[in-house]
Amino acid sequence: MIEQDLQNILSLVDQYITKKHNSKQWVAGQDWVQYAGPYFSSLEYTKAIESLLSEWLVMGVDSLKFEQKFPKKFDKNFGILTNSGSSSNLLMMSTLASKRLYNFPKGTKVITPAAGFPTTLNPIIQNGFEPVFVDVELDTLNLKTDELEDAAKSGAKVITFAHVLGNPPNMDEVMDVVEKYNLVLLEDCCDALNCFYKGKPLGSFGEMASCSFYPAHHMTMGEGGFVACNTKQQETIARSLREWGRGCFCVGKKANLLKNGSCGKRFCNWLPEMPEEIFDHKYVYEEIGYNLKPIELQASMGLVQLNKLNEITELRKQNHTTLKAIFKPYEEYFKLPEATMGADVNWFAFAVTVKDNPFFNRTKFVNFLEDHKIQTRPYFAGCILLQPAYSGFYDGDIRKRFPNAVKSTTNTFFLGTSPVITQKQLSYINEVVDKFFSQLIY
Repeated sequence: MIEQDLQNILSLVDQYITKKHNSKQWVAGQDWVQYAGPYFSSLEYTKAIESLLSEWLVMGVDSLKFEQKFPKKFDKNFGILTNSGSSSNLLMMSTLASKRLYNFPKGTKVITPAAGFPTTLNPIIQNGFEPVFVDVELDTLNLKTDELEDAAKSGAKVITFAHVLGNPPNMDEVMDVVEKYNLVLLEDCCDALNCFYKGKPLGSFGEMASCSFYPAHHMTMGEGGFVACNTKQQETIARSLREWGRGCFCVGKKANLLKNGSCGKRFCNWLPEMPEEIFDHKYVYEEIGYNLKPIELQASMGLVQLNKLNEITELRKQNHTTLKAIFKPYEEYFKLPEATMGADVNWFAFAVTVKDNPFFNRTKFVNFLEDHKIQTRPYFAGCILLQPAYSGFYDGDIRKRFPNAVKSTTNTFFLGTSPVITQKQLSYINEVVDKFFSQLIY
């Protein structure tokens, strides 16, 4: 009887979401062309409700299943779910300070680009490490690989960067420097799921890789993230840091319900300072950690989204191709995005940089799009050293040292490639772009 009631509830949810989605109408010029959004059917919602009604709220069976499946997307065997991509970046960097791993001290130098999203940089600062900034390439917005060797010679031990909007830098050049100077590479793949360089998935080059499941990203569970790891030890430390720093390494719903945990040693001599004392391993702390866990409901949704990833990838690629065709007639005014040679990109967005010209600037063009209800975004923070929070982090002339990063702050914007953007909406974007140039006074 109870099981039938559950099925009735799920059936009603399915009917409601299906009717709601089928009734949606978009009117050009009245409704926004959103740059991103969740690509959901009724299945994500029914799985979420089913998970919620199971009354197991914290990470459980679906979370463990997701953690076992997802690392394969990065050619890795280990990894942990988190509550966001930003948290994933923080956990990756924090593992490097662990006494059980690299034990890097405060002041360790970390190479990173001067432009991008704050939470690629923030974990460096939050761990007391020292960022070593390099400029970006204006064509791809990726870090300039020809500056990496000089940065490595500064005594850097780590390099971290995002594959910008899914498009990698020349990874052959990056890995040459990584290997020559024995750097630890942490890949920020929050915008780069299901992207490849010469047949290898982005995220497979470094020791660890992060991913984000925010609604604007390739797949979503509302909020959420992932740290994919090369080794079990990395995973164990990242898991500990995610969960207050506790030492317990038993995972899943079953472990929570067993008296002695799945390891059979929950109650044992865990405290080095008190070897005679029997203590509960769930309350032994190996790291100074955080609480960055998702909930079970998110993993339940994520498993559905994971099955849709290839479909989402194809739709994003198609949308990017269409947007490029829309802007192609006006390329004298724009730097249009090109995939790095050897890359197969699941485009996060369509980024363009307005070339210097006497007729219009980025502000004028973006305002025109926004006035016509087409959402745009800047290239995140642009040159992050120009942002108020980072004043004083670079002792020098930022504009002269990082000219491309500065240019990305003033001239670059992007449109969405999300699968929620329809062909009708793309046709409208085309009309609006053509209208802008038809009204442009030379």
